[in-house]
Amino acid sequence: MELTAALEYLQAHVNLEATAGRIEGLSLDRIRSMLAALGEPQRDVPVIHVTGTNGKGSTVRMAAALLQSVGLSVGTYTSPHLERLNERLSWDGRLVDDDVLAGLVSDIARVEPILDPDLGPPSYFEILTASAFKWFADLAVDVAVVEVGLLGRFDATNAADGQVAVITNVALDHTDGGPGWRSAVAEEKAGIVKPGALLVLGETDPELGPVFAASGAGEVWQRDADFGCTDNRLALGGRLIDVRTPGTSYDQLFLSLHGAHQGDNAATALAAAEGFLGRPLEHDLVAEALAGVTVPGRFEVVGRTPLVVLDGAHNPHGAASLAATLAEGFASTGRRHVVIGLLEGRDPIEMLRALDLGPDDDIVACTAPSPRAQPATALVVAAQALGLNARRIETVEAALADVLDDAQGDEVVAVVGSLYVVGAARTWCRSVGLLAVRN
Repeated sequence: MELTAALEYLQAHVNLEATAGRIEGLSLDRIRSMLAALGEPQRDVPVIHVTGTNGKGSTVRMAAALLQSVGLSVGTYTSPHLERLNERLSWDGRLVDDDVLAGLVSDIARVEPILDPDLGPPSYFEILTASAFKWFADLAVDVAVVEVGLLGRFDATNAADGQVAVITNVALDHTDGGPGWRSAVAEEKAGIVKPGALLVLGETDPELGPVFAASGAGEVWQRDADFGCTDNRLALGGRLIDVRTPGTSYDQLFLSLHGAHQGDNAATALAAAEGFLGRPLEHDLVAEALAGVTVPGRFEVVGRTPLVVLDGAHNPHGAASLAATLAEGFASTGRRHVVIGLLEGRDPIEMLRALDLGPDDDIVACTAPSPRAQPATALVVAAQALGLNARRIETVEAALADVLDDAQGDEVVAVVGSLYVVGAARTWCRSVGLLAVRN
């Protein structure tokens, strides 16, 4: 297959990322069957497995950079992508080539006819996950840092046995918020912990302690007890942090990401890398790795006058982190413009409250480019119920163009609400030359 044919093959399979409503009948049987037909590539590569409500992508990128800094060959698998499917698979920081990706998908297409028909056809995500594991095995990488797509226990990535499991946090997302939701979500995320594995736990809620204690981990390192960010200061272009791990302390590290929450993610990533290696890392290597990390679509600054920020905050916890980051390091006397689009299942009122918006702010609601999108009109109604100033412009591109045409040099423009919205905004910004500005 060429890439076009491979993409057509993928699109012919159910894409649960684009499916509205509740997903039933979750199982690892299909992905295990596919991997068995491919020769069990997931068993040929050591895995660091990362889940959590927020911060997964940032933690994966930082852990990968840290492991690369000591000379390891590192594969990474993340989701979803912002602009190109290739973004999901990378090797030592380089995205998979079109031809290689097409070849990997072709390999899956060849084995699909021999799979047990009673299991049903594989999903879009299962095909990509199997492709990632096969690529990493073909490359004989030293370690694969793998991000969970949804929750953990029944995520296709859980067909691998991670020797280090990472849980960044537990917050409101992918749940109805009913009684006991935190424990239920924690149990699903703890499902990635394999017997005897090291669990690097970023969640600090003591009420969830029994859930993680029962995970079967051989050892648990918990943030603020065994590791953590002990000092976290605003710096020009990012943060200046001190981190303590079970092995040592790392002081005066410049982190090239915005937001105090990234200090916690860095501490978690550093603990995961140290746990995998079984030893501390050299301070100079850590400093160089963290200074060079970028995470597209997570408080990504793409313009300065006015300030233009793209942030994939898609739940109240992420929205609150965005608001705090703006307030701490990007305070402005000018007006704030927020382009927002949400997927179904998100509470627009809670999202708008978390963004800490006021009646003087300009809120432009759009419809995310996804079958799961909430209509822009629903966001306008929610904003008006809170006494906020909101208007509707249907597409992300038109909304951002309108806002930038109106925004003054001392004002702030933020695009938020979904990675689908951020991806569309990023493509538009690239087309008009805004992406020349690095974080």
